Amino acid sequence: MTTRTTAQQREQARIAYDAYLATCPARQLLDRISDKWVSLLLTALADGPQRYSGLSRTIAGVSQKMLTQTLRTLERDGLISRSVTPSVPVRVDYSLTSLGVSLLPVMQAIKDWAETHIEQVAAARDTYDSRSTSPDAVAQSTERNEASRQIRRA
Repeated sequence: MTTRTTAQQREQARIAYDAYLATCPARQLLDRISDKWVSLLLTALADGPQRYSGLSRTIAGVSQKMLTQTLRTLERDGLISRSVTPSVPVRVDYSLTSLGVSLLPVMQAIKDWAETHIEQVAAARDTYDSRSTSPDAVAQSTERNEASRQIRRA
């Protein structure tokens, strides 16, 4: 029996995960961190701990329900911590854990990319939408559908 080091065991476990498989836990994690509220919350906490009300003001459009739900999920996943300070009124702060900090560069890069390229993406969408709704495009689509029907009948 061969003995493996802890590093070798971790590497073997890492190789065993395949996010392309529907049942892979890594896929579930990808689903979680790809949520828009998750990326916005993590980047909002990059500058340090914040209270619930501060996060609510920083992230425009998030409902109380979604903010609470997302904070709980991130805490459960170990990406943020919630600290309660007994005072009147009770003070609750949210901050990134070391695991959350390790994810931050990726989330910040995605946020920065979106802010930098939104105009190009919007232009591409406009081009696509105008192409797919122009009279010529509709006529070509109709012709293709008719040709397809004739082939199936033959």
